[in-house]
Amino acid sequence: MPLGLLALAVGGFGIGLTEFVIAGLLPEVARDFDVTETAAGWLISGYALSVAVGGVGLTLAAARLPRKQVLLGLMVLFIIGNLLSAVGTTYTVMMIGRVVAALCHGAFFGIGAVVAASLVTRERAASAIALMFAGLTTANVLGVPLGTLLGQAYGWRSTFWAITVIGVLALVAIATLVPASVNDRATDNGGVGGASQPTGIRHELSAFANRQVWFSLLVTVLGFGGMFGAFTYIAFTLTEVSGFSSGAVPWLLVLFGVGTTVGNILGGRAANRSVPRTLITVLAILTVVMIGFALTAESQVGTMISLVLMGAFGFATVPALQLRIMTYAGSAPTLASGANIAAFNVGNALGAWLGGVTIAVGLGYVSTIWAGAAMAAAALVTLLVAERVRS
Repeated sequence: MPLGLLALAVGGFGIGLTEFVIAGLLPEVARDFDVTETAAGWLISGYALSVAVGGVGLTLAAARLPRKQVLLGLMVLFIIGNLLSAVGTTYTVMMIGRVVAALCHGAFFGIGAVVAASLVTRERAASAIALMFAGLTTANVLGVPLGTLLGQAYGWRSTFWAITVIGVLALVAIATLVPASVNDRATDNGGVGGASQPTGIRHELSAFANRQVWFSLLVTVLGFGGMFGAFTYIAFTLTEVSGFSSGAVPWLLVLFGVGTTVGNILGGRAANRSVPRTLITVLAILTVVMIGFALTAESQVGTMISLVLMGAFGFATVPALQLRIMTYAGSAPTLASGANIAAFNVGNALGAWLGGVTIAVGLGYVSTIWAGAAMAAAALVTLLVAERVRS
């Protein structure tokens, strides 16, 4: 296994921690800045919106630059953003720090996926991408609980200082372990990972002339958005429907995190053999799992099982979705890869919005899971149509 993949995973771990740990620290942040819960929540929403912007904008802006140097620059941006969050004395500075850190998120994973695929043979491309994303899933399992405990014990700023240090470690790891030749060598993976050298803006935009690229983006929005929409309101489902105490929620979410980690790895291995078969199978099972979750949400045992399975099959789609769009982008994969990272976050926002609508109209907290199942089913139908018109 190329050590460069571990360096990318360290960066993914830090970015995942930045994205998710704030949820457990919002009460302390709101109190410290004397803002409402809604205003504090914008530290999460603003981050997600910035990810979508950065995933396309920064990737496009860096289209002609060497990929390793771009990754290093993005990690510097990440460090600056989290340093601002750690030292900021006002809500505005904190928000600026969140936005700055988020801007690197989409571009890092988008470009990092291209680099990861270029470090291995075609047969191992999906596993390489999965290893990079393993940093993100590990952040859910270990980083978020530990980061929350650190912030509760020593103040929320200590968590952002720790993330800043992780960013520095990732910067050093990428500088020393990712080979410089990734910028200019021809890849040996049969085209996955794209052009041997960074290409221009017009060439990167040419990938979007392929309708399969657009199909891929839509499947990402619907499939991942369905899972995340149900997850957004999971705390309410766990306490109000399943009957768990609020104190049990963080540890129940570890079950979800374990599922995401296992699903990401196994999904990558399956996608190495066949991306279409993997996506069709996983999306079908995810739909069934979420329907089962909705039907058994009042059972605590059933809920715990569903959390693991929803995380596993939700994240099993990630390597295959990323590899699919990179494959159809051909020799211009970088912007398409970044756009797919943005699509994950658009799906997150769409799923959360749809789940909120179902709650607002009085359908209850289980309705968010039904809405997620409907989106996953729509993703499956979209994928089947895409495969039909491709053949």
